[in-house]
Amino acid sequence: MNQEDKMTVLRIDPNKVPSRVELGNNLSTLQGAVGGYIEAVYPFDDPVALVVNDEGKLNGLPLNRALRDDDDHIYDVVAGSFLVVGLGESDFKSLSPELMDKYEKLFHRPEAFINMGGHLVVVPAPEPPKTKSANERGEAR
Repeated sequence: MNQEDKMTVLRIDPNKVPSRVELGNNLSTLQGAVGGYIEAVYPFDDPVALVVNDEGKLNGLPLNRALRDDDDHIYDVVAGSFLVVGLGESDFKSLSPELMDKYEKLFHRPEAFINMGGHLVVVPAPEPPKTKSANERGEAR
């Protein structure tokens, strides 16, 4: 696989902070990254797409992140892992550094989903504890 066939994108997994990944720009790699058939959705004005598992909700994948409108109202929820990719003229491409930073911040905080009386309540998950080095814990080497 040559460099033109690879792209650097954001991977968003349930209950985790986003990670920058390099992967192949082909159908089988994208399907493997989201665990099934893919669907591209375009919820933002930026030249980006979310590559999601097309059957994520039907297959009961864990809810991952809420999508919100300009008024911060939730209009959809992504189930399972998904990718944030850049848009080329006819295919996906690497995210620019600016878009990588923007969407890393947007999706940084994992979310918890609670069903309360038939209504979905979305709350930010607690920040994962920062691990200290042995030196910071005062342990001898």
